[in-house]
Amino acid sequence: MRCGKYLTKFLVNMCQFSAPLYPTSGRIIARHTCLQIIYVSPRHFRIRSEMRPPSKCQSCQPSCLYCLPFLPLVSHAGNIIGSGIFVSPKGVLENAGSVGLALIVWIVTGFITVVGALCYAELGVTIPKSGGDYSYVKDIFGGLAGFLRLWIAVLVIYPTNQAVIALTFSNYVLQPLFPTCFPPESGLRLLAAICLLLLTWVNCSSVRWATRVQDVFTAGKLLALALIIIMGIVQICKGEYFWLEPKNAFENFQEPDIGLVALAFLQGSFAYGGWNFLNYVTEELVDPYKNLPRAIFISIPLVTFVYVFANVAYVTAMSPQELLASNAVAVTFGEKLLGVMAWIMPISVALSTFGGVNGSLFTSSRLFFAGAREGHLPSVLAMIHVKRCTPIPALLFTCISTLLMLVTSDMYTLINYVGFINYLFYGVTVAGQIVLRWKKPDMPRPIKINLLFPIIYLLFWAFLLVFSLWSEPVVCGIGLAIMLTGVPVYFLGVYWQHKPKCFSDFIELLTLVSQKMCVVVYPEAEQGSGTEKANEDMEEQQQPMYQPTPTKDKDVAGQAQP
Repeated sequence: MRCGKYLTKFLVNMCQFSAPLYPTSGRIIARHTCLQIIYVSPRHFRIRSEMRPPSKCQSCQPSCLYCLPFLPLVSHAGNIIGSGIFVSPKGVLENAGSVGLALIVWIVTGFITVVGALCYAELGVTIPKSGGDYSYVKDIFGGLAGFLRLWIAVLVIYPTNQAVIALTFSNYVLQPLFPTCFPPESGLRLLAAICLLLLTWVNCSSVRWATRVQDVFTAGKLLALALIIIMGIVQICKGEYFWLEPKNAFENFQEPDIGLVALAFLQGSFAYGGWNFLNYVTEELVDPYKNLPRAIFISIPLVTFVYVFANVAYVTAMSPQELLASNAVAVTFGEKLLGVMAWIMPISVALSTFGGVNGSLFTSSRLFFAGAREGHLPSVLAMIHVKRCTPIPALLFTCISTLLMLVTSDMYTLINYVGFINYLFYGVTVAGQIVLRWKKPDMPRPIKINLLFPIIYLLFWAFLLVFSLWSEPVVCGIGLAIMLTGVPVYFLGVYWQHKPKCFSDFIELLTLVSQKMCVVVYPEAEQGSGTEKANEDMEEQQQPMYQPTPTKDKDVAGQAQP
């Protein structure tokens, strides 16, 4: 304990430092707020905030999302456009059975994504909490439903997706070095781990660095996709549009099947993954009432345009059979049209996937932060660094769980298992919007959409899940089983109040060690510290704040906080 006391006193001697804006447990620290570490005991220390004018705190640099108004537009598109556009075209075409139907799938999926994003926008300003659909499901349907959403995300969704994207990055970086064979598996996994560790360090160091990485790589991959589209237009001008003519576009190369069409939509939806990114950081946005709809109506149609015309470009250079025979569609496209410049395609995919890993790390760490703040995950994940105000424990937890996924060899099957569950919770969240309208019809809603939008989304959602389950009963069934394993964990870890003292002492010791190693504290705005005026201004933007009825597990979570 002496070592911990010395560490804490050292931090107290540092005393005051500037802190960027960051979401706290119930309060918002203002932009020009200086923080002071308060020594309480060898086991406890916390942050005290003190208002200072900008002239007296020149080192206060905005590095969180309230101070980055460009994030909703550029970074939202960047978080959607990832490896999907280089992977999904084959899956969509294979299940759709024709070029024309595949293009329709891409367009309809983009429209449904806009509808779902509008539903989430209403929920995002009605329940302005970071954590996305986890926070919405928990507040509307209760702690167990929210925990199951968090459980499946922590256990499989984010670690597996990040591992697959990182492996895609390493594959496209190493493939040009092995033109006659596949890259060695050990090299692929090593480079994927390096990519993951580097981006974890960036996200731990600064929120601004993380968003800059996202913006830079978004611009790079949009330029690469623009090259694909331009080459496709050139091909059309040359008369190379055989597979775009109606009689050829809808020529089926396999028997039409409604179950396979549902799987085609599932493949297309994978490419649009990340459309709900901003709902995970709602508390960190400037003026979400304006920026959420603006991001939806600009970024998602932009992504849909890019995806559709990229697929048009693919079929101007390749026949459906050639496209289905390729595991790297963009590389095959580049080899056919770019000649000596074909190296641009592997680089563009690497840029895309590098930014995709960064965006996934950013989003998942905020989800785990929100879950820990509600008592559904270890409390140390709700702590932030004393100077950088980044959720370092949550980022490290995400990184370690993803590194463990790199050891497994059958990650693609895991993605199939969890894809069904992921879209199941999308529908549950949108259904929660209708339930909230029914239970609280008079609640102020800064963004209020027509009920036709959630109904359209739920009809599509039901079609997708029912026929996906009919086509792949084993895959979907295993996904459901993985989700249901969270039920006993919830009752043992969250609902059970009177745990043995030895268990509580062990958790407290583990939290203390983690806190000292990461130099993190619980974010807390002190009463009478001078932040009330700034917080009132912030809370005017945060209203209306949806306050759910306290639940038993939430009370337990509050008791677990030191």
